[in-house]
Amino acid sequence: MKEYFKRQIELWGEDTQNSLVDKKVAIIGCGGLGSSVGIALGSSGIGSLYLVDFDRVSTHNIHRQIAFEIDDEGKYKAEVLANLIEKRCPFVKATPFVKSFDEFKKEKIDFDLIIDCTDNLETRAKIDEFSKKTGVPWIYGSVEKFNGQVCFFDKSSFKAFKITNKTPAGIAAPMVMMIASFEANIAIRYLTGLSVDKDRLYYLYFNSLGELIVQKFKMPKD
Repeated sequence: MKEYFKRQIELWGEDTQNSLVDKKVAIIGCGGLGSSVGIALGSSGIGSLYLVDFDRVSTHNIHRQIAFEIDDEGKYKAEVLANLIEKRCPFVKATPFVKSFDEFKKEKIDFDLIIDCTDNLETRAKIDEFSKKTGVPWIYGSVEKFNGQVCFFDKSSFKAFKITNKTPAGIAAPMVMMIASFEANIAIRYLTGLSVDKDRLYYLYFNSLGELIVQKFKMPKD
């Protein structure tokens, strides 16, 4: 284990690395964002990952869902991702839940953090409601075209968003991985006890010149 996490131990010490074994994270959605977030957190040594997704792998999604291969067509995303995570890091327990978030809530499992990797506004609202009821913080992430958003919700609420459902206008695979990496980095900082700027919405996008622009907005308290 020391050799596997050698470079991370150099970053934050053996005690902090060992503390991650006891951390429990629920990842809601195992598609594009969920694939990358799950691999990143599993490879970092988070002890327990709960992977929630009732959907199956589809070929037209694989370009941005890096946990899957063509041969995985028709398999449950949560199960395939869990298997991959445990193969890459034997020190992590990844448990798939092939069910909706509403059904997952009934499991009454304790965890330290929820990470939104869905593409569903209704589910995000339910995650926020659950977070406020249980006191478990959550990280929101979304991607479209060449832009994406991330926010660590603590005192603020997803209700602050004035969003209506619309059909996504395409998604670039590298942007999905960038936003997922952002979510995973914030999660790791929180779980290792490092400072996190909570209730701040980050909006990342590439402008017409190809420049990466990052805008930050302080979210109102609920």
